[in-house]
Amino acid sequence: MTGLFQRVVVGFATVGPFGFVPVAPGTAGSVAGLLLFWAIRSTRSTWFEVVVLLVVTVAGVAAASAAESMYQRRDPGLVVIDEVAGMLVTLVAVPVGFSGALVGFFAFRLFDIVKPFPARQAERLPGGWGVMVDDLVAGVYAQGVLRLFLWLGAML
Repeated sequence: MTGLFQRVVVGFATVGPFGFVPVAPGTAGSVAGLLLFWAIRSTRSTWFEVVVLLVVTVAGVAAASAAESMYQRRDPGLVVIDEVAGMLVTLVAVPVGFSGALVGFFAFRLFDIVKPFPARQAERLPGGWGVMVDDLVAGVYAQGVLRLFLWLGAML
C-alpha cells in the first residue's frame, strides 16, 4: 500500500480528526456518526440510509484492518469508523426526531461500553471484522431500545 493511499485509508478509519480526540475518541466517533445520520436523514430516503450504512461498514472493515497493520496493534483506539457504523445501525429506518436520536446516541454508547452478548465475543473476529462487528451489535441493541420506546408510545 502506498504512503498516500495508506494515509487516506487510515484517515477514513479514524474519521479524520475524530479518532485523534485526546479524551473519549469513541464518543467523538459516535458524534460523527450522529452528524452523518442527520445529513443522510435530510434526504428522506430510507434506501439511502441503508446504502450508506452498508458502504461505511464494508469500507470500515477494510480501513480498520489497514489501521491495525499500520499501528501494529489490535483495535487501535483512534479507529472510530466502527462507532459511526454503530450509530447508523442504531438509527437506520427508525422514525425519530432530535430527541430520539439523542436517546439512540446514549443507548449506543452504553451498549458499546458494556458489550452485551455477542458483542464482546465479536471482538475476537479477525482484523477489521473484530473492530466493526461489536459496534454493529451494540447498534442493534440500541435500535431495539428505540423501537421499544416507540412501541410503548414515547414521542421520540
